[in-house]
Amino acid sequence: PIPVMHAFSHCVVPRPTDWPKHASLTGYWFMPPESNPLKQWHPSPELLKFLEAGPPPVYFGFGSMAGADPSKVTQVILSAIQKANRRAIVATGWGGVLPEICNDERIFALKSAPHEWLFPRVAAVVHHGGAGTTAAGLRAGCPTIVCPFGLDQPFWGNRIAKLGAGVSPISQKQLTASNLAAALESVTNMESFRSSAKAIAASIASEDGIANAIQTIEQVYESHQHQHFR
Repeated sequence: PIPVMHAFSHCVVPRPTDWPKHASLTGYWFMPPESNPLKQWHPSPELLKFLEAGPPPVYFGFGSMAGADPSKVTQVILSAIQKANRRAIVATGWGGVLPEICNDERIFALKSAPHEWLFPRVAAVVHHGGAGTTAAGLRAGCPTIVCPFGLDQPFWGNRIAKLGAGVSPISQKQLTASNLAAALESVTNMESFRSSAKAIAASIASEDGIANAIQTIEQVYESHQHQHFR
């Protein structure tokens, strides 16, 4: 059988008991500090000023998920922020949210920013539920609202809810200003969500997914070498 490594944390998804031996669970593969591109990235003065101007904002970003109607999603986000009376940073990404949302003084719009830098500075994260964004949010200890478009995103959203680190996912088809505002109030006001998210972050911090992956690769290599020369 071909060895398979799954790059997510066992505290987010425990290793299923029916997995075969050639399937391993390594933990997340976060970039080591010495090779991190954050060394070359610097936040704009405007972003820093916004972060310092009030309480931690909520992050909104749907990455590369543009969806069928970005203008509708943009309006839902704007209305939800107003209903919940929260400050927000909105990543416009690849077209999922339109830039004109920045007309509200409580909202800072940016194209993108490294999750590793930004997420520890926000009160909660709202995203599509991609595996990488989910990992970044949990690593930062952020209460989470997942608004999935499809693929594996509902799975990660349901795992977050199961772990108590966020509310049940709200699919894009069901997303409204009212249910998003209610979710925002829950994840920002209920301490249980933050406590659960922080506990998961502590567990993730104790793992070294890259080292585990390297060890697995070396074991496979040594096994094949042994079989070749036997």
